[in-house]
Amino acid sequence: MTFITSTLMASLAALVIGGLLGGVFGSIQITAQRQQEKRLQQGKFKSGWVLLPGSGGRVAFLLLALALIQLVCPMLFADGIQWWVSAGVLIGYGIILGRHLRQRTSSSAV
Repeated sequence: MTFITSTLMASLAALVIGGLLGGVFGSIQITAQRQQEKRLQQGKFKSGWVLLPGSGGRVAFLLLALALIQLVCPMLFADGIQWWVSAGVLIGYGIILGRHLRQRTSSSAV
């Protein structure tokens, strides 16, 4: 019974930590997109090839954060629990992206 409880707690912790990480990453991406849209409106858009500058750095931040979590809490990356971290990242990013899309569609419908 203790094994099931500890696995459940580790899975829940992994889901929450992944969700927080995905939410932070999504918020950073949305902020960068808003800044880019502002530059576009101001006419500071230099090239059509540069759609969202700095995205490589933001992805590197996400990977470094995942590596840091793996070093700090190695139990979240053992025995299949790492998939809960991944699911949390997807859920957290999906919630942020969904809210942003809902705001954009509601403002464009008006």
